[in-house]
Amino acid sequence: MKLAIETETSSLLATVNNLLAEQGIKSYLVGGVIRDLFLKRDTADIDIALAGDALEIAPRLADAIGGKFIRLDEANKVGRVVLKDKKAPSGGRWQLDFAAFDGSIEQDLGRRDFTIDAMAVNLDEMAKGDISLIDPFNGKADLKDKVVRAVSDRVFSSDAARLLRAVRLAAELDFTIDGKTEALIKQDCQLITAVAGERVREELLRLLSVADSGRFLFYLDELGLLTAIFPEMAVTKGAEQPKEHFWDVFEHSLKTVAAVDFILRQGGWEHASDKVLAAVPWSDSLARHFSRPVSGGSTRRSLLKLAGLLHDVAKPQTKTLTEEGRTRFLGHPKEGAAIAAGILERLRFSGKEVKLVGIVINHHMRPGQMSREGMPTRRAIYRYFRDCGEAGIDILFFSLADHLAARGPNLNLSGWREHAHLVEYVLNQHAEQEKLVAPARLVSGHDLASTFGMKPGPRMGELLEAVREAQASGELATREEALAYVRERLETEAVNHYG
Repeated sequence: MKLAIETETSSLLATVNNLLAEQGIKSYLVGGVIRDLFLKRDTADIDIALAGDALEIAPRLADAIGGKFIRLDEANKVGRVVLKDKKAPSGGRWQLDFAAFDGSIEQDLGRRDFTIDAMAVNLDEMAKGDISLIDPFNGKADLKDKVVRAVSDRVFSSDAARLLRAVRLAAELDFTIDGKTEALIKQDCQLITAVAGERVREELLRLLSVADSGRFLFYLDELGLLTAIFPEMAVTKGAEQPKEHFWDVFEHSLKTVAAVDFILRQGGWEHASDKVLAAVPWSDSLARHFSRPVSGGSTRRSLLKLAGLLHDVAKPQTKTLTEEGRTRFLGHPKEGAAIAAGILERLRFSGKEVKLVGIVINHHMRPGQMSREGMPTRRAIYRYFRDCGEAGIDILFFSLADHLAARGPNLNLSGWREHAHLVEYVLNQHAEQEKLVAPARLVSGHDLASTFGMKPGPRMGELLEAVREAQASGELATREEALAYVRERLETEAVNHYG
């Protein structure tokens, strides 16, 4: 395997090396950047180990190259330099992390996590074209064999975030975790509970951004990590469901994540043919919608998977039996949304992320409730998007994933096509309604005040919303029609009140 360095990366490293060499500072390129260069993966994240105080050196480097310095870790003397550059891969910026090391570079590598990240190259030698790999743990061989292997038995006890990182790396690189490392993860899995929520969140989001990531959630469970991170899910294991469901609540939840991947064209579904996916509406605009960033590394796609994992978390506590013996889970969407909010806040997800996941979970039954027979009315569709906002699109596709994960191998193709047609119909109707209500409102609060003598308040708001709903339904198109509509409602209310 040859270390291939792109021109832009090489140029940046040469500049950094010159600045460090002028100060007599010994430095090494280390960690993931070496791994990614060997794998010929674009990387803008560069780790450099320094024989000196990184918190003193990095700010000077930032000033010299026009970057921004960020103090990351005071105790371990780690600093970051962020440099905006259109030539940088993925995102238009370089991120250089500088860390001080004591002793030899080999000792420093021995404190790292996995062999594929425990390699180094002397930066000065690299600048001179003499690349001599420092690889005390045979990381290059593990790269070739596609193996994630712990550097030592103390890897996870010294930093438990590495437990989740091992699985995330395996998912991103399509590697396997070696047997001894797997055993260490199972042994130390509960240590993940002490890791800062922000770090768990970051690793989870990176894992969920991988195509076909649903299958890795089963792997997390096998390693003991899933319920350590989400203890609220433990009660869903073995929780029985009605006969329409193929799996229990726990397996159904994990299968839903895999089904989201499939529905969003990001993975396979072992229980479906091409006919199943062909029935699902798709377009470039929908692909852009689900790829849209939400907050700090999350996208609508990754958060929809997270909602899939947690959407039925309240089923065990809401389970009841009717007199006929039918299993019901009354109120589980609302209670599940509340539980999910607590989980995501614990893991330091942003308010926007918590809100989006909560809306999906709270309303995940709505698509199936919009109409019992035939297609839903225009008013039902308007009210659905009024309540769910832009998440209404996400919930429609989630309902399809939930359907697949409920039926599993017992999927009825005719029923599936009806569901997919419903989703397409609602999407098309919503697009038409958006065109109808896109212009200015037909009437305003000022109109109601001047025409009917109304005062601002809840009643005025209700009437304005009623006009907008009728407008979206195609019943009203002009200001005059809207005022007549309000007048009729007010007169009807007056008759009912007095008479």
